[in-house]
Amino acid sequence: MSHEAYARARAAIDAAHAADPKRAADGRAAELVYAENMERWVAKLAPDAPEILRLAARCQHLERWTTPRASYPMDKVGYHAWRRGLYVKQAERARQLLVESGVGEAEAAEVATWVSKTGLKTNAGTQALEDAACLVFLENEIADFAASHADYTEEKFIDILKKTWRKMSPAAQAAALALELPESIAALVRRALAG
Repeated sequence: MSHEAYARARAAIDAAHAADPKRAADGRAAELVYAENMERWVAKLAPDAPEILRLAARCQHLERWTTPRASYPMDKVGYHAWRRGLYVKQAERARQLLVESGVGEAEAAEVATWVSKTGLKTNAGTQALEDAACLVFLENEIADFAASHADYTEEKFIDILKKTWRKMSPAAQAAALALELPESIAALVRRALAG
């Protein structure tokens, strides 16, 4: 695929992220910052990652704000339905933007597979995106997540960390262990791994 098509796809993905009404601390669209962190982790874990995988990493939360969590029932079943719906919607939107940018149908379909979380643990591209998403969560989001869920018990946090850990490849787990986490979070991680 031509470098120009990838450049157009990157610009289209970033333009979609830029429309996110939520802003990061630096004033940029929160989803654009998230996309940059996703791509950074994919590149760190797989320095030889092809450009198409790096573009896929940028699509992880593509236009996520258009489907608020509150649009589904606020229970466990509703949460899982929301997540599954996001995977499908984001995958199709990623495929559409790539094709419109001149990326071939086969590559665009592969990106949709990765973004939809299809083949976790068996598809290397899907696993790369999941690894990056887990590392972004641990590195950048877990403290805010904990603060916004102060009603969660310590056991619930430990369960969340165990589930996150199980999704990651050994390389991502090693990278997670090297993160400098707030001590309260690091203590929960140690407990999750010990249990």
